[in-house]
Amino acid sequence: MSGLTLVSPPHSTSSLRSFSWNDTVFQCQSHRISFSHLPGNKVLRKRWIVVWSKLSGYEEAMRIRKLREAQSRVKIKKRAPLRPGSISPPLPVPDHIPRPSYVGTTQSPVLSDMCQVHDSEGISGMRAACQLAARALELAGTLVRPSVTTKEIDKSVHSMIIEAGAYPSQLGFCGFPKSICTSVNECVCHGIPDSHQLQNGDIITVDVAVFLNGYHGTASKTFVCGQVNELVQRLVQVTEGCLERGISACKDGALYRRIGKRISEYAERYDFSLFERFVGHGIGSILHSEPLILHHRNDKPGRMVEGQTFTIGPTLTMGSSECVTWDDGWTIVASDGSRAVKFEHTVLITKTGVEVLTKL
Repeated sequence: MSGLTLVSPPHSTSSLRSFSWNDTVFQCQSHRISFSHLPGNKVLRKRWIVVWSKLSGYEEAMRIRKLREAQSRVKIKKRAPLRPGSISPPLPVPDHIPRPSYVGTTQSPVLSDMCQVHDSEGISGMRAACQLAARALELAGTLVRPSVTTKEIDKSVHSMIIEAGAYPSQLGFCGFPKSICTSVNECVCHGIPDSHQLQNGDIITVDVAVFLNGYHGTASKTFVCGQVNELVQRLVQVTEGCLERGISACKDGALYRRIGKRISEYAERYDFSLFERFVGHGIGSILHSEPLILHHRNDKPGRMVEGQTFTIGPTLTMGSSECVTWDDGWTIVASDGSRAVKFEHTVLITKTGVEVLTKL
């Protein structure tokens, strides 16, 4: 029960533990009580009394902070920083599969100032593209395990996309050489699949985008490779929770800035930092367009419109939100080496609320 307290008897011992279930953290206080059954009886009986109490958001944030401080005092083997691997040539796409207009040029497309609002035909096209992106992302997750290289994940997802008659939207975008993004550990985004082998304890964010029948769909998710510590698990859970809260702010007529407010409130509750420079965006027949969706508190004007599609994808870290770009011009990593986690969905604004197009 929540809110119960127990006063220990004089002859008792107690221990304190915590556990999480269904994204909620509970605290367990167990007390062992010794007592005589009858006066003069030399046989002692022992009983355990266990009290469960749900931790508040503040208590959970303080628990995480104390755990960080404790781990910082313990000498542990440091994780090696991420290093570039060898990059193989781009994978081929059959000639009969239509390409987005930017393929074949290294110039960055100008961000369209058009908010993409769809009729029934466009909505059907977006649903199909987004469901394919979601299935491709799900496939990527099944491949995450120690010793697998990120280029192997890229190859499998690439094959699935082209077999569905679609084009991997990221391949050739401003010269990007691969079909998906694979961002490992401290890589915040735009990681290029290469010869890097995943290790037990790694995390990897896979970003998939597809172009199917004239429409783009995209989704991202951070996967855990093997076993990770409690702080990393919590960072993953909280980031996904931020995405869910951002989505819950969406409906016809709602202000865009409500998304950033709800995401910020939840991230701050657990003392995690947001990478504010990375934003969501409009998506449809054009890969990137207005509105830009800010994932932090902001005063951005504008309201959502029924039939509109855009992405929401907060990225969080337990360290600094400062980052640097590698010499390849793509890979962006946290400057202090802290791990980064991202979850992203493509959403459709409806008359009554929101439809998550990339949810299976």
